[in-house]
Amino acid sequence: MRKTLILSLALLAAAAHAQTRAVEPWARGTVSPAQKATGAFVQLRSPDTARLVSASSPAAGRVEIHEMSMDGGVMKMRQITGLDLPAGKTVELKPGGFHLMLMELKAPLKPGDSVPLTLIVERAGKPAETLQLQAPVRPLGASNMPMH
Repeated sequence: MRKTLILSLALLAAAAHAQTRAVEPWARGTVSPAQKATGAFVQLRSPDTARLVSASSPAAGRVEIHEMSMDGGVMKMRQITGLDLPAGKTVELKPGGFHLMLMELKAPLKPGDSVPLTLIVERAGKPAETLQLQAPVRPLGASNMPMH
């Protein structure tokens, strides 16, 4: 019995350690009911090499992983198929860089609201990991600074 308990606790600790951490999720508020897209942001940290492969939200018809970059002095945004999460490194999805685009919004997002997000993270040889987040909505002019 004692060996079983110790083994169970060790397995639980290993499973908890293998999880991707999501810190400071937030979504940018919309300015009008006509606005059908906005960004969502979060810091992700995986204990081992992983890849963010998809995201979804009941608040949006679809959620895409995007990258923003400068090309010849022009800011460009494009959808990417996934985002690598190097082992032990924090990857920040933030305005002006990697982010999630909530497309086909079902309703305006107002400061004080919260947007549910589901992220899918894959690792070689392991089952996909599902992260359930609640992203507080911040005003349009908000940066990546935490709200207090």
